[in-house]
Amino acid sequence: MEGLQNVIDWLIAEGISSRSIDQIMEGLGPRLLALGYPIARASIAMPSIDPMHRGYSVVWSPGSAISIDTQGHDDAGQAMFERSPIYHLLTNDLLQGRWQFPTNGPETFPLFDDLAALGATDYVIRLAEFPGDIALGGVAFSLAANAVGGFSDEQMTGIARLLPALALACYRVATTRIATDMLAVYTGTRTSGRILSGQTRRGDGTSIYAAILFADLKDFTSLNERWPPERIVGWLNEHFEAIAGPVEDNSGEILKFMGDSLLAIFPSELEDPSIACGHALASALEAVKANQRLNASRAARGEPMLHVDIVLHVGEVFYGNIGASRRLDFTAIGRAVNEAARMEKIADVVKHNVLASAPFVAKQSAGRFGSLGFFALKGVAKPMEVFAWMEEAGNH
Repeated sequence: MEGLQNVIDWLIAEGISSRSIDQIMEGLGPRLLALGYPIARASIAMPSIDPMHRGYSVVWSPGSAISIDTQGHDDAGQAMFERSPIYHLLTNDLLQGRWQFPTNGPETFPLFDDLAALGATDYVIRLAEFPGDIALGGVAFSLAANAVGGFSDEQMTGIARLLPALALACYRVATTRIATDMLAVYTGTRTSGRILSGQTRRGDGTSIYAAILFADLKDFTSLNERWPPERIVGWLNEHFEAIAGPVEDNSGEILKFMGDSLLAIFPSELEDPSIACGHALASALEAVKANQRLNASRAARGEPMLHVDIVLHVGEVFYGNIGASRRLDFTAIGRAVNEAARMEKIADVVKHNVLASAPFVAKQSAGRFGSLGFFALKGVAKPMEVFAWMEEAGNH
């Protein structure tokens, strides 16, 4: 059993240092194989707290590369889960299962066809539950043997012994990944990095020079009087997706959604400000086109269309934590942000979708902006010269 204890010790160490479940699986499979476990396939499966995936499994087989299978939140993902050994165990309040092949039992799963192709003679799966209300309910560890008679009694005891260490290692890796990935989902990649690096106190932050993109969906409020909330939320998500994609593709970061509006920045901390402004402009033009395509498909279905106004500005902002001591928002504030929001209010007057400030236009070499004149902005002392993108910008 000394060899097995070495594997358990290794798992504990991996629980501290590993960055991924596949890294653990990649090391565990060969170690068990070296101890004489006749492994044809090994898998670690866990639920996921992710807007795109409900769960995933990491699969290892001798001589093959690690594979990662994910299950979505859609009906197909649910159906796949309900046809799995894990679902069978959970619905029957079981923590372990074992099937030997050819199986004569009543249970059969699509996985068994894959195991048969590998020449499996035995399949063992064990669940380890995690405490508390966290959505990470536990981890499933499975092994398939390809030896006559399957796993020995001693090997089955060894699997039970190493499961707690494996579960702890997976739990640490998964919770760290969730903290990183989900924080990025809610705050953005650049912002989440600052938070995880320790900028967590009210007032923590810095002044940066950045291009600013402020987008607002027109006539959205009127929809609330004519359509049920669930339809409106669905349309809002579609349009935000159309706008957010170009922002993220052009190195921008969405700081917040405010009802039917979106605020994004393109920091120029390590580059020429004109580059950041170029990214912001490219995002705006691509977002307008994406929104137009979405409206065309919506109109074909007899659904209302939502047009978007986008304002581009550039200036110094405070990028950091504001709020109450125990409820913070990591965002950008400052004169430039306020001016961008005020500029959006004149979009209806000038009948253009993409507006920009004079400082922003000054950073652009392309001469496709045209001046619309000077406008008084609420709360801004001096009138601001506002420009419109004169090419490919649709009218309201």
